[in-house]
Amino acid sequence: MLKSYSRNSFYAGVGRRQMENTVLSQIEELEKEILEKKKQLAKLKSSTIKRSVQNYEFVTSNHQQVTLQELFGDKDQLMVIHNMGKGCSYCTMWADGFNGVYEHLRNETGFVLASPDTPDVQGDFAASRKWKFPMISVEDHPFTEDIGFLKGKSHYPGVSTFHKDQDGNITLYAQAPFGPGDDYCVTWHLFDLLPTTGENVQVKRYLHERSPFHLTNNIAIGVSDYEKALSFYQDVLGFKLEQSFPNETKFSMGGSNFYIENTDVQYTYFEFYVDQIEPAKKMLLENSCIITHVYSDKSMLVADPFGLKFHLFEGNK
Repeated sequence: MLKSYSRNSFYAGVGRRQMENTVLSQIEELEKEILEKKKQLAKLKSSTIKRSVQNYEFVTSNHQQVTLQELFGDKDQLMVIHNMGKGCSYCTMWADGFNGVYEHLRNETGFVLASPDTPDVQGDFAASRKWKFPMISVEDHPFTEDIGFLKGKSHYPGVSTFHKDQDGNITLYAQAPFGPGDDYCVTWHLFDLLPTTGENVQVKRYLHERSPFHLTNNIAIGVSDYEKALSFYQDVLGFKLEQSFPNETKFSMGGSNFYIENTDVQYTYFEFYVDQIEPAKKMLLENSCIITHVYSDKSMLVADPFGLKFHLFEGNK
């Protein structure tokens, strides 16, 4: 009886392994087929009729005027991400993903995210998410409709790529819409491997929910020897120059922004974003923090009892 049971168990195991091998072979063949189809799809997208576009003018999240040509930087190709704005949680997840690979992208192409939010809202939201890439506001701007990502009054998510020739002429090269399950957000495919699918995934609004305080990627450094400090941060530490003003220079490195300020007093300030500044301020004062300077009713400098100094501000909604 035992021998019969063992023999049956053995053959049952063989059958399961054969079935598993068959399924794995089917998966492998299907993955090869999908990969080949994706290559064909990419060729079709790039073979659509190219068309010239004008040199649009925009305002960045830093309130700087910039043209479409200037967004290319030192590259001859440009990638524009069409984002629906702060209120779209899926758009935020896509942008979080692009933020992680931004340094790889910028090696090959100019890159910018366009949304209908105002520059102030863009700047505050980008700081709260620690986004590194540049942003432009397309609020009431013809660009989105001209390119094909505005229907009625609704902005749609997606990507457009552009090419610039030696004479500065700009051509729309290829486009793709974004949507749940697409190839432009890695989380969809990882969710597919879980026991429960990610079809109803809830995207978190904040990077953490432990407190109302959200650390941004902005750091202010006050220096008394301004020119010498600029040389040190750029030539020795290797910070990348982003913007320069008479008494303030913005550098970037590793996803953080460093604002070097010409001042008689040396200091280093981190920065925290909050949704509502009054309850946040009350909490800090109750825990022995000191407000050292007030810029406005929604922006101030704070010193905690342990030596940390930071800028606290309420984000634009």
